[in-house]
Amino acid sequence: MDEQVFSNKDTGVIVADVQADFTEFKSGTLAVPGTDVQYIEAVETATRQLVQQGLPVYLTQDWHPADHVSFFTNNSGAEPMQVIEIDGRPQVMWPPHCVQNTPGAEILITTEGSTKTVHKGMDTKYDSYSGFADDGGLKTEMDSLLRKDGIKNLIIFGLATDYCVKATAIDAVDAGYKVTVIEGLSKGVAPETTARALEDMKAKGIIIKAELAM
Repeated sequence: MDEQVFSNKDTGVIVADVQADFTEFKSGTLAVPGTDVQYIEAVETATRQLVQQGLPVYLTQDWHPADHVSFFTNNSGAEPMQVIEIDGRPQVMWPPHCVQNTPGAEILITTEGSTKTVHKGMDTKYDSYSGFADDGGLKTEMDSLLRKDGIKNLIIFGLATDYCVKATAIDAVDAGYKVTVIEGLSKGVAPETTARALEDMKAKGIIIKAELAM
């Protein structure tokens, strides 16, 4: 690994939302382009290599109730991908996805070693792109887990670059962590929003690397 960026002593890995419903591999309801079997294998291989090097891995998992506010089916007259206003804030109308205890919510990355799963998006009223907190400000256990484990630097990749990866990385920086995002192990929903997300992350001081240098 690039020792200028990573140190095994205080580096952790966040793999964002590599779940069935977000992948073409599993014909997910909200499949991100480019998430075929080759992508899943690449992410799994990289994650296993990081675990073998002794780095702790934190897997974020969208874990929505069936009546979640972000599902277009729960908002009368809403269309998929439409942006509407709910309680004074914009909300994307997503197809139902990653519903608790359904196959679509399954994390597709399996590793042996130190991995922990952090659920998000469980509050019916708020979306939750970030692995640190939902749109209403309710924190997940991510920050407390990282601090308990002595983590100061984070490697982040997964799905999707322009939503959950971006939100997680920016919240991590705001919480005081040094962050590196692996672009080659992440996929975005749309080219325009992905390009903007990468620029937004760079503006926050986040290091963007094309691939994981092992």
